[in-house]
Amino acid sequence: MRKHVVSIVIPIYCNEESVRDTYSQVRSELDKVQDEYTYEFVFVDDGSLDGSYDVLRDIRTHDSAVRVIRFTRNFGQMAALTAGLKRASGECCITISADLQDPASLIPEMLEKWAAGSEIVICSRMSRDDGFAERWQSRLAYGLLRLSHPQMPKGGFDYVLIGRNALDSFNSVDNRNRYFQGDLLWSGYSTSVIPYHRRERTKGKSGYTFWKKMKNFLDAILVASYLPIRFISFIGLLTSLIGLVYALTVIAAWAFGYVPFSGWAPIIIINLIVGGMTIITLGIIGEYIWRIYDEVRKRPNYIVLDEEGGQKSIVESRKRVST
Repeated sequence: MRKHVVSIVIPIYCNEESVRDTYSQVRSELDKVQDEYTYEFVFVDDGSLDGSYDVLRDIRTHDSAVRVIRFTRNFGQMAALTAGLKRASGECCITISADLQDPASLIPEMLEKWAAGSEIVICSRMSRDDGFAERWQSRLAYGLLRLSHPQMPKGGFDYVLIGRNALDSFNSVDNRNRYFQGDLLWSGYSTSVIPYHRRERTKGKSGYTFWKKMKNFLDAILVASYLPIRFISFIGLLTSLIGLVYALTVIAAWAFGYVPFSGWAPIIIINLIVGGMTIITLGIIGEYIWRIYDEVRKRPNYIVLDEEGGQKSIVESRKRVST
């Protein structure tokens, strides 16, 4: 019986301490389904500053099914995922982090759901061992994102199986500043969800800083949602209504011989509120304009320094993948 090929895509950024254990755990789970599946690993080193690349090269020397792509610098998690997904040749593909927080033990169940007909199998974080601040940030961010993507699981997801049809659709989109979860859900393919508990990180330190999270959140809101534009319209309407009510109050007070809200304080308050809203509005418009400009420049999302020992530009790599 012909075995199905599953690709395992793992972005790497300063995961020297955990990448070997991640590989071993995933391999152990794949061995459980080796009668039906064979595999390939696609590691993408996103400009790591530690010894991650040396560890990946060592893994590759002992496993011919391992591929390693190395960027010239850190281009971000989305770029690393994009590079790995474009090179995945399997009938389905699983993305998993290298920090040991996502349980590899879910892989057999993910493959079962895919074999049963689900084109996308999401492992959703229903609970997590992270600190209070991180849990609060996650709830707030995904709560806002669910306003435009109601099908988004409450805990969000990064750990996911993608079938070949959905993967080809995802790879056909050639945009910068992409929203990974939104692009997958937008495709409309049949989806299953597996809830799980996200474990605490015990090895290494996360390079996923607050500002990187904020950048990804803004991409998700601005690229895949019309909410900011609606927010601007709502604020404009609300400000106009407040101005109208204030004007009617002044007229009514004048008619009865009163002078409402005397002094400079009301004027300063109004100026600060309206001025602040104006700056926020300009900032939102500026974010859209920047992303339009970024698309027009057509710079590559990443540059490959080394792939299986060869020196390649991203253009050459894309041609090789497309053929």
